[in-house]
Amino acid sequence: MTVRKIKAKVDRDETRSRLLLFFAGWGMDEHPFMEYLPADRDCMVCYDYRSLAFDDSQLTPYEDIRVVAWSVGVWAASRILTDRHLPVTESIAVNGTLWPADDERGIATAVFRGTMEGLNEKTLHKFRRRMCGSKEALERFTEHAPRRTADDLREELEQIAELSAEPYLPSFTWDKIYIGLYDKIFLPANQRKAWEGGNIIPVECEHYPPALWNELFNYE
Repeated sequence: MTVRKIKAKVDRDETRSRLLLFFAGWGMDEHPFMEYLPADRDCMVCYDYRSLAFDDSQLTPYEDIRVVAWSVGVWAASRILTDRHLPVTESIAVNGTLWPADDERGIATAVFRGTMEGLNEKTLHKFRRRMCGSKEALERFTEHAPRRTADDLREELEQIAELSAEPYLPSFTWDKIYIGLYDKIFLPANQRKAWEGGNIIPVECEHYPPALWNELFNYE
C-alpha cells in the first residue's frame, strides 16, 4: 500500500533560519504562488490534502516560522500543526475556517457535495471563475494554474470530506484572520461565525486574493 503524504514545494538555503510556511487551498500546487514568494527567506508551499501526513523534520533548521494558510488550507494547517512544538512567530488565516463543509461555518454542504460529485474540466473552470471574482483575475490565475487534473481534484475533495467529518477540533491558534468581503466560496458571514472572538481583519477581496499574497508573504 502506498502511504500518501501532503505535498510540499520547498526552496532551501542552508544559511537561512526563517521560513514562510504556506498552506494553499484545495486543488492547488505551488505554481499560482511562485511569483509572490519572497526571495529573502526559505518558503514551503503545502498542498494536496488527500492525506494530512506531514514530515516536520524538514522544519528543524528554522528558528522563525511564519504560517500563512488560505481556504481549505486553514483547516489542514490547523490539523497538521496542532501539538507540534514549532517556533511559529505568527499565524495568519485567509478566507478559510476549521470546517470545510458546514452550512453555518464553512462552505454550504450542498455546494461542497455538488462541486465534488459534478467536477470536470468545465465545472472546475466555473469554480475558479467564482474563486477569482472576475474574468481578468481568472485569466491571470490561469497563466500560472495548478498542473493537476479534475480527477485528481475530485479525489482530494472526497478525502477532505472524509477527514473533516471526524469529530476533532484542533487547538492550533491563529493570530490574525483575514476575511474577504467578496468571498463567494467561504461566505463572509460563515467565516465570521466560525471565528467569533478571533482577531478578524475584513479585507475588500475575493476568495483568491493576489494582492494579499504580496503583503503577507513579504514581511520584515
